[in-house]
Amino acid sequence: MPINTLQKFLKLESFSGILLGAASILALISMNSPARNLYQHIITDYNISFIINNGLMAIFFFIVGLEIKREIISGELNAPKKIMFPGIAALFGMLLPAVIYILFNHDHAELLRGWAIPTATDIAFTLAVLTLLGSRIPLSIKIFLTALAIFDDLGAIVIIALFYAQHLELIYLLLSLAVLLSLVLLNYLTIKNIIYYLGLGIILWLCVLKSGVHPTIAGVLLALTIPTEKIASLEKTLHPWVAYLILPLFAFINMGIPFEKIALGALFTSVPLGIILGLCLGKFLGIFSSVFMMVKSGFAKLPTNSNWQMMLGASFLCGIGFTMSLFIGDLAFSNPILELVRAGVLVGSILSGIVGLVILYLTRPSATLSN
Repeated sequence: MPINTLQKFLKLESFSGILLGAASILALISMNSPARNLYQHIITDYNISFIINNGLMAIFFFIVGLEIKREIISGELNAPKKIMFPGIAALFGMLLPAVIYILFNHDHAELLRGWAIPTATDIAFTLAVLTLLGSRIPLSIKIFLTALAIFDDLGAIVIIALFYAQHLELIYLLLSLAVLLSLVLLNYLTIKNIIYYLGLGIILWLCVLKSGVHPTIAGVLLALTIPTEKIASLEKTLHPWVAYLILPLFAFINMGIPFEKIALGALFTSVPLGIILGLCLGKFLGIFSSVFMMVKSGFAKLPTNSNWQMMLGASFLCGIGFTMSLFIGDLAFSNPILELVRAGVLVGSILSGIVGLVILYLTRPSATLSN
């Protein structure tokens, strides 16, 4: 990815993170003020949650798919070593949070369904926090985190497809496969008219929805069939809508936590505690330890102009789960457990962000240490 394009992307993601934070605060205020009835009326009576979580979020996953394809073809993931360094870090950064959550909830089979909640990293929020530090943080750290987040998103997509499908309908699975093969054929025949792809994409979304697999997966599958020449223009058109509208709407709809139902002691129950520690400790330990082993073994080098303190702070920032964590939580549970999930995600993300921000703030930019 050219530097100018990357910088525009990082700026877009950073401002998106700020909007996500504002939307979350607005949701919390709405749910804990006289506006609660109006807030709940909007969500429930107009089926807004279904429209956003199943429909508009498919566009978000479409953008994620486009980013994955672009980076593999011509970006930060276009060489084996480039792929393996952030890829291995992302893998460990997903495994350890899951293990921590399972350790806290292994005695309750129904609660184990939430094991994937603390495995996600929200790159928009993470980059938003980094903007607070300005030029103290080298571009190489932001590139590393972006590449890691791409693998993180890919892992989340696989998890959703494999572990959070409802009762499967074979006929609709077969129809979904037929539509997907049609999209692949269009690509093979070098048909560039994007209208054909989007038309079949809508049909694919409907078939996947009826199949029992979460319909947002259709967005990723569609993205992987889009002609390479069209990726940049589609991203340029859709990314601002996703960053500035869809994700803030998602946060507003899903972050309405009634404080009176979440006593302080409730945060120390198994579900929220597993999420909080998974995000705060699991993410940090998984990412930092894997990077440490890869660098010390000579397999990889620290990002240019960075040091171990910066990597330590960046690893903590990856515990900002938020969007994808909330999304998986919504698939895993319903109320009242879902309210505990949202509280755990909120607390875990805030703690991770604060710790990471403080470490990075106290790091001297010029104090580059040896590997």
